[in-house]
Amino acid sequence: MTYENLDAKLINALLGDGRASLRSLAKDLDVSVTTVSNHLRDLEEDGVIQGYTPSVDYNEIGYDVTAIIQLKIEGSALPDITDRLEDQQQMITVYEVTGDYDVIAVGKFEDTDGMNSQIKELLVDDDIRESNTAVVLNPVVENQQFTLEVNN
Repeated sequence: MTYENLDAKLINALLGDGRASLRSLAKDLDVSVTTVSNHLRDLEEDGVIQGYTPSVDYNEIGYDVTAIIQLKIEGSALPDITDRLEDQQQMITVYEVTGDYDVIAVGKFEDTDGMNSQIKELLVDDDIRESNTAVVLNPVVENQQFTLEVNN
């Protein structure tokens, strides 16, 4: 096999099975274990692969309320607010964005009371000018990863 697209093929194989052994990856990709190991190390060092974590269905463990929180932030307070959101355990995603709002955060909560109290804690901050919260009714796709295109 040529090494063309090997990194993309390796990433795709790991997306299919993040616990695959070097030996099985090498067999599937038709390269040596050493080659897989070297490419994997390079992808990790370059920050392309940032870790190996389980895919958790939070609904199955009691976190059935998902909220999308949009915030308008006062001027220079943006880094402080995003740091606070990042530190809140149940905020699974925090984005600085363009458009009408400055921050969009996604949180997972056990119930609406828990969501309400955590959002109220956040909104007492004078640097938050405006907020809009939407509760997700039906998560159609969450945490979806996609395979990379491989040119053969």
